[in-house]
Amino acid sequence: MEFSTILLIALALAVDAFAVALAAGVSLCQVSSRQVFRLAWHFGFFQAGMNILGWLGGITVRSWIESFDHWLAFGLLAFVGGKMIWEAIREAKEEGEGADPTRGRTLITLSIATSIASLAVGLSFAVLGISVWLPSLVIGLVAAGLTALGLRLGCLLGATSRLGSRAEIVGGLVLIAIGLKIIYEHGVL
Repeated sequence: MEFSTILLIALALAVDAFAVALAAGVSLCQVSSRQVFRLAWHFGFFQAGMNILGWLGGITVRSWIESFDHWLAFGLLAFVGGKMIWEAIREAKEEGEGADPTRGRTLITLSIATSIASLAVGLSFAVLGISVWLPSLVIGLVAAGLTALGLRLGCLLGATSRLGSRAEIVGGLVLIAIGLKIIYEHGVL
């Protein structure tokens, strides 16, 4: 897989983390370096880890699905991308009420919620026979970077829920486009 494609996937997956970090920055108003590190570390770690878990799950069933693996990869990417777009259009993300989203259960819940799409992408990598290690590293680093940026930017911009939902729509469209590229490369389109 080309590095540019890996980077696009990483950026598309990280928009959820960016949008949540943006909202957290708005709700916290003042953000310490420790809070930025905690949120960025957890979001990046969970994005990379879920990608690896999806890949591990996928390699166990790869031999059974080789004849239609490109359709499965397209379906997963289109589903995740469509879900991202639907959620962005349907409603703005709710802001937390006074709780610090960089601590405790809230941090773990947000980390898992923002990395579910990465699990599906890892499964796609497995069915396509793509090594997961470099993509997972890039996905984790990009998620951490965009999380830190989103948290700081949220602090600066104030009420920015429209910016977060627009980023999520773009991320969803990118995932769908990558799915279409996979179908095209297999000679279907």
